[in-house]
Amino acid sequence: MNNIDAGLDSIMSLNGALAAALIDWESGMTLGTRSDGKFDIEMAAAGNTEVIKAKMAVMKSTGLGQHTIKDILITLDAQQHILMIVPAHPELFLYGAFKAETTLALARKIMKEVAAG
Repeated sequence: MNNIDAGLDSIMSLNGALAAALIDWESGMTLGTRSDGKFDIEMAAAGNTEVIKAKMAVMKSTGLGQHTIKDILITLDAQQHILMIVPAHPELFLYGAFKAETTLALARKIMKEVAAG
Protein backbone atom coordinates (compact mmCIF):
# COMPACT_ATOMS: atom_id res chain seq x y z
CA MET A 1 0.00 0.00 0.00
CA ASN A 2 1.54 3.22 -1.16
CA ASN A 3 -0.74 5.74 0.53
CA ILE A 4 -2.56 4.55 3.63
CA ASP A 5 -4.67 7.69 4.05
CA ALA A 6 -5.88 7.72 0.44
CA GLY A 7 -6.64 4.00 0.58
CA LEU A 8 -8.71 4.28 3.75
CA ASP A 9 -10.51 7.33 2.35
CA SER A 10 -11.35 5.30 -0.76
CA ILE A 11 -12.91 2.57 1.36
CA MET A 12 -14.86 5.12 3.40
CA SER A 13 -16.22 6.71 0.20
CA LEU A 14 -18.40 3.63 -0.34
CA ASN A 15 -22.08 4.12 0.41
CA GLY A 16 -22.70 2.57 3.83
CA ALA A 17 -19.07 2.49 4.97
CA LEU A 18 -18.80 2.59 8.77
CA ALA A 19 -15.06 2.19 9.32
CA ALA A 20 -11.78 1.18 7.73
CA ALA A 21 -8.34 0.36 9.10
CA LEU A 22 -4.93 -0.98 8.16
CA ILE A 23 -3.53 -3.28 10.85
CA ASP A 24 -0.35 -5.28 11.41
CA TRP A 25 -1.83 -8.55 12.69
CA GLU A 26 1.52 -9.84 13.98
CA SER A 27 2.16 -6.88 16.30
CA GLY A 28 -1.43 -5.70 16.70
CA MET A 29 -0.39 -2.18 15.70
CA THR A 30 -3.00 -0.11 13.88
CA LEU A 31 -1.33 1.84 11.07
CA GLY A 32 -4.32 3.95 10.07
CA THR A 33 -8.03 4.25 10.77
CA ARG A 34 -11.16 5.96 9.52
CA SER A 35 -14.61 5.89 11.09
CA ASP A 36 -18.01 7.47 10.76
CA GLY A 37 -17.55 8.68 14.36
CA LYS A 38 -20.00 6.21 15.89
CA PHE A 39 -18.04 3.02 15.19
CA ASP A 40 -15.32 2.04 17.70
CA ILE A 41 -12.64 1.24 15.13
CA GLU A 42 -9.84 0.75 17.67
CA MET A 43 -11.79 -1.95 19.52
CA ALA A 44 -12.85 -3.59 16.26
CA ALA A 45 -9.28 -3.54 14.94
CA ALA A 46 -7.97 -5.23 18.08
CA GLY A 47 -10.68 -7.89 18.03
CA ASN A 48 -10.29 -8.66 14.34
CA THR A 49 -6.53 -8.96 14.75
CA GLU A 50 -7.34 -11.93 16.99
CA VAL A 51 -9.59 -13.37 14.26
CA ILE A 52 -6.70 -13.25 11.77
CA LYS A 53 -4.26 -14.73 14.31
CA ALA A 54 -6.67 -17.58 15.08
CA LYS A 55 -7.23 -18.39 11.40
CA MET A 56 -3.47 -18.37 10.73
CA ALA A 57 -2.93 -20.76 13.66
CA VAL A 58 -5.67 -23.12 12.44
CA MET A 59 -4.22 -23.13 8.93
CA LYS A 60 -0.78 -23.99 10.29
CA SER A 61 -2.05 -26.74 12.60
CA THR A 62 -4.17 -28.36 9.87
CA GLY A 63 -1.41 -28.40 7.28
CA LEU A 64 -2.80 -25.53 5.21
CA GLY A 65 0.10 -23.20 6.02
CA GLN A 66 1.24 -23.17 2.39
CA HIS A 67 -2.01 -21.43 1.41
CA THR A 68 -2.74 -17.75 1.95
CA ILE A 69 -5.85 -16.03 3.22
CA LYS A 70 -7.28 -13.62 0.69
CA ASP A 71 -10.13 -12.31 2.80
CA ILE A 72 -12.55 -13.20 5.56
CA LEU A 73 -16.17 -12.08 5.46
CA ILE A 74 -18.25 -11.71 8.60
CA THR A 75 -21.94 -10.92 8.15
CA LEU A 76 -24.08 -9.58 10.97
CA ASP A 77 -27.76 -8.65 10.98
CA ALA A 78 -27.08 -5.03 10.10
CA GLN A 79 -23.42 -5.03 9.02
CA GLN A 80 -20.80 -6.71 6.84
CA HIS A 81 -17.14 -6.87 7.86
CA ILE A 82 -14.28 -7.69 5.49
CA LEU A 83 -10.77 -8.60 6.63
CA MET A 84 -8.38 -8.62 3.67
CA ILE A 85 -4.70 -9.55 3.74
CA VAL A 86 -2.41 -7.13 1.85
CA PRO A 87 -0.67 -9.39 -0.72
CA ALA A 88 2.65 -7.49 -0.84
CA HIS A 89 2.78 -7.31 2.97
CA PRO A 90 1.07 -10.44 4.36
CA GLU A 91 1.61 -9.24 7.93
CA LEU A 92 -0.91 -6.46 7.21
CA PHE A 93 -4.65 -6.61 6.72
CA LEU A 94 -7.31 -4.13 5.71
CA TYR A 95 -10.47 -4.06 7.75
CA GLY A 96 -13.71 -2.62 6.44
CA ALA A 97 -17.06 -2.40 8.21
CA PHE A 98 -20.16 -1.62 6.16
CA LYS A 99 -23.91 -1.39 6.58
CA ALA A 100 -25.73 -4.54 5.44
CA GLU A 101 -27.11 -2.81 2.36
CA THR A 102 -23.63 -1.95 1.03
CA THR A 103 -22.91 -3.84 -2.18
CA LEU A 104 -20.52 -6.56 -1.04
CA ALA A 105 -18.94 -7.09 -4.47
CA LEU A 106 -18.13 -3.38 -4.78
CA ALA A 107 -16.73 -3.22 -1.24
CA ARG A 108 -14.46 -6.22 -1.95
CA LYS A 109 -13.37 -4.70 -5.28
CA ILE A 110 -12.41 -1.37 -3.71
CA MET A 111 -10.62 -3.07 -0.82
CA LYS A 112 -8.74 -5.34 -3.24
CA GLU A 113 -7.62 -2.28 -5.24
CA VAL A 114 -6.47 -0.54 -2.05
CA ALA A 115 -4.62 -3.66 -0.87
CA ALA A 116 -2.87 -3.95 -4.25
CA GLY A 117 -2.02 -0.24 -4.41
